[in-house]
Amino acid sequence: MKQYQSKHSPIVYYISGKTHTEWVLFLHAAFVDHKMFQAQIDYFKNKYNVLAVDIIGHGQSTRTRKGDAIDKMSPWIYDILKTEKIEKIHIVGISLGAVLAQDFANHYPEAVQSLACFGGYDINNFDAEMQKENSASQMLMMLKAMFSVKWFAKANKKISAYTTRAQNDFYQMNIQFPKKSFMYLAGLNNMVNTHRTKERPYPLLIGCGKFDIPMELSAVEKWKDTEPHCKNVIFEHAGHCVNMDVPDEFNKTMDEFWKNGR
Repeated sequence: MKQYQSKHSPIVYYISGKTHTEWVLFLHAAFVDHKMFQAQIDYFKNKYNVLAVDIIGHGQSTRTRKGDAIDKMSPWIYDILKTEKIEKIHIVGISLGAVLAQDFANHYPEAVQSLACFGGYDINNFDAEMQKENSASQMLMMLKAMFSVKWFAKANKKISAYTTRAQNDFYQMNIQFPKKSFMYLAGLNNMVNTHRTKERPYPLLIGCGKFDIPMELSAVEKWKDTEPHCKNVIFEHAGHCVNMDVPDEFNKTMDEFWKNGR
């Protein structure tokens, strides 16, 4: 993957090559970086042009200016697409990345070839009680991080992944997350319940792992009810970051979705 610095934002992004017809964008979970998709990059780079980003405050995207915030990610991503002359792209988001993927689709539906969200929730129809529970859980994790990033990362890896291998990989990325970057996550609320879901001109895939937290399983079920035409999948041997827990099954699922979902 070749690394690039966006000219108009703090976002650092990575491209596998530009020899294929279709593009795929991977948006990672909170507290890690684009490397959580390494198994997907290795698998899909010979079939698609792969684009991955480090979300603001994560990975290499830390050279910020006053006023930079996570709710600017959608226009920043759109600017990258324009810079790279990408008209349409398949988007895959995990957890935080699923929120950003939906926000991008809300603003730029014409640029979305397909949308796949895992370990996330419907940001256009997020239940108030569920939102309150989610916020409380995030606050608890932030408090742990304020005391010790290692303590935070040890607790977070068990929530974020199911297999020992995936937990260890998540931990190694998580301990590099800067404490000051928590401030960029505050703008997430600006993306929730601010848009109405319109008829999607692209296929939608949603899902999570069987061993994800009960709230997430409930969120996927509620989302499926509001958009019955979407495809959904529950990965049997995975937790929150399904792409890391069961990479082979995840890659096969995405392969089939992109070939048959439209």
